Amino acid sequence: MTTQEVKRKLAAILSADVKGYSRLMGEDEKGTIQTLNTYMDLMTGLIQQHRGRVVGTAGDSMLAEFGSVVDAVECAVEIQKELKARNADLPENRRMEFRIGVNLGDVIEDGEQILGDGVNIAARLESLSEAGGICISGTAFDHVRNKLNLGYKYLGEQTVKNIALPIRVYKVLMEPEAAGKVIGEKKAKPTPLHRPVTALAIILIAIAAGFAIWKLYVRSTPPVEVASKEKMAFPLPDMPSIAVLPFVNMSKDSDQEYFSDGITESIITALCKVPRLFVIARNSTFTYKGKPVKVKQVSEELGVRYVLEGSVQRSGNRVRITAQLIDAITGNHLWAERYDRDLKDIFAVQDEITMKILTSMRVKLTEGEQALRVRPPRNLEAYLKVLQGQEYIGRFNIEGNIMAKQLAEEAIALDPEFPSAYYGLASTHMMDVWLGSSKSPKESLEKAVELTQKAISLDPKDSRPYALLGYLYVMKRDYDKAIAEGEKAVALDPGGAQTHAWLGMSLNYADRPKDAIPVFEKAIRLNPNGPASWFLNFGTSYRVMGQYQEAITQYKKALRIAPNNILAHLALAGTYSLLGRDEEAHAEAAEVISINPKFSLESFAKTLPFKNQAQIDRYIEALRKAGLK
Repeated sequence: MTTQEVKRKLAAILSADVKGYSRLMGEDEKGTIQTLNTYMDLMTGLIQQHRGRVVGTAGDSMLAEFGSVVDAVECAVEIQKELKARNADLPENRRMEFRIGVNLGDVIEDGEQILGDGVNIAARLESLSEAGGICISGTAFDHVRNKLNLGYKYLGEQTVKNIALPIRVYKVLMEPEAAGKVIGEKKAKPTPLHRPVTALAIILIAIAAGFAIWKLYVRSTPPVEVASKEKMAFPLPDMPSIAVLPFVNMSKDSDQEYFSDGITESIITALCKVPRLFVIARNSTFTYKGKPVKVKQVSEELGVRYVLEGSVQRSGNRVRITAQLIDAITGNHLWAERYDRDLKDIFAVQDEITMKILTSMRVKLTEGEQALRVRPPRNLEAYLKVLQGQEYIGRFNIEGNIMAKQLAEEAIALDPEFPSAYYGLASTHMMDVWLGSSKSPKESLEKAVELTQKAISLDPKDSRPYALLGYLYVMKRDYDKAIAEGEKAVALDPGGAQTHAWLGMSLNYADRPKDAIPVFEKAIRLNPNGPASWFLNFGTSYRVMGQYQEAITQYKKALRIAPNNILAHLALAGTYSLLGRDEEAHAEAAEVISINPKFSLESFAKTLPFKNQAQIDRYIEALRKAGLK
C-alpha cells in the first residue's frame, strides 16, 4: 500500500479468543472444533445484529469492526451472556470461554482488512481480560460510561507489548447490581498556580519525587499475573526451566521477520547447551508467535517457571533489541535490558542476553559449558542468508528447498569457514531425497554426508550436524554409525529437543524401539508442540513393540498437527489392521488414496529404513490387508 492509498478512519474494534484453547484441543479435538464452529456462528450473528462486521477469524480468534463503540460493547456483553448460558450445559472441563477486548481508535483500511494500533490495542485488551470477561480501553470507556446500563472497574494504566504509551483499561461489570458504578477510578483535583515561583517549586519537588519513586519501584517492575503450579499441563522440572517467546519484529519491513526469529532461535540454541537447564524448544514457543499471550498462560501450558520475551528493531546497520525475563510463579521481572548496537555486534548481544538469563536464574556455568556455543560467522551477510535459508527449508516443498540451497551456497561463497552454511546446504541435499526431487538419491546422500562432516570439522561443538549425520546414516542403513552420531549430538546438547528426537528415530530403525521410547518422551517434554514427525516416530516405537493402542494415540496426535500427513494415515491403517479393526483400517487406507491416488505399496516398502526386514514385511502385509496395493 503506498502513502497515497492509505485510508484511515476511527472505528470500534472487538477482539476475541478462547481461553485455554490448546488444552481443549488436546483433550478432544473433534468436540472442540464442533463447539468452536457453533460459538463462532453465534458470535457472527450477534455482531451483525449490532451493526458490526467480522473482519477476520484465525483459529480460535475473531476480529470485528463497528461504527459505534456503544454497539461494540453491547455486542460484547450479549456474546458473553449467551456463551455463559450455553457453557452451563457443558461439563466444566469442556466449557469454551472467550476473552474479549474492545477499543475505539484509529485504523488503516487495506481492502477488507483493518490494521494499525487501534487493532493492536484491542488484541492486547483481550489478553488482559478474564475468561468470560470484557476489557475496554479508556477511549471506549469515555464514550460508553453514561450510555449503557453497566458497571466498570478501573484496572489502571497498563503497559502492553508493541504500544508506546500506557493505555487506560477498564473491566466491564455485567452484574445488575454493578450498573452505574465505576470502581477504582480516582479523579485528580487541579491546583491553580498563582505565582511562577510556586510553579517552579512544585515542578522541582515532582522531579525529585519521581526520581525517588523510580529508584524504589520502577526498577523492580510490578508483578504480572502469577502462574499456578497446580494448573500446569506438565509438572515443573526439578531444574530451572524456561520458555523463550518469539522476539517481536518491530521493524517496518515485514521481510525482516526471519531476523527476529533467528535471534530467538540463537538464544534458545545457546540455552539448550546447558545441562542443568530445561529449555522449551522453538516449535512450541513459536506457536505463540503473533498472538497476545500472558506469561501465566505460557508458563501453565508449557510447564516452565521462567519466560523470556523481547523485541527486535532493525534499521539499516543499527539494531535495537529489548528483552525481559519473568518468573511466572512469583510474577516478578528478574531482569530487563535494551541494547542499541551496530548490526555487526549482534552475536555479542546474543551472548550477553544468554548470560544475563543464566545469571538471573542462578545457573552456574563451568568453563567447558561456557564454550558450548555455535561459532558466529565472520561475514554478517552470510549469517543472514543462512537464517533465510532455514525459513525456506521449513516449508518442506521443492520450491523452498531450491531457494534454501541457493542461499546456503551464497553464504559459503561469502564465508567459506562458516559451519552453519555447510549444515544448511547438507540439509537441502537430504531434503532432495525426501521430496523426491533428486536425480540420484544415492549421490544426494553422499553429498549431504560430505557437507555435514565439513560442518563438524569447522565447529566440533555444534550438535546439529551430528544429529543430521546420524539420520543420514540411517538412510544409508549404517545403524551403528547413526546411533553413535546421535549420541554425540545429545552429549553436546543435552537440553535439545531436536537432538533427542533424531536419536529416537535412529534407535527405532536400528530395531531398538524400547530404548527409543524414553528418548522421544524427553524430546516431547522439551517441545510439547513439536512437529508431527516426532509423534509419528514415537508411535512407531510402540507399534514395533506390539503396544498398538499406545501407538494409535501418538499417531492421532501427529494427525492433529498435520491432518494430511500420509505417513500418519498409513501408520494408523497398519496398526488398526494388526489389531483386527478392519473397518477403521480400511477407512485410513481410503484417506491415503485420497491424498495420493498413485500410492504404491511396493514403492513405499523400499523407503522404509528398518534394520529388521521382518518389521518391514509385517507392516506391509498389514497395509495390504487394509486394502492398499
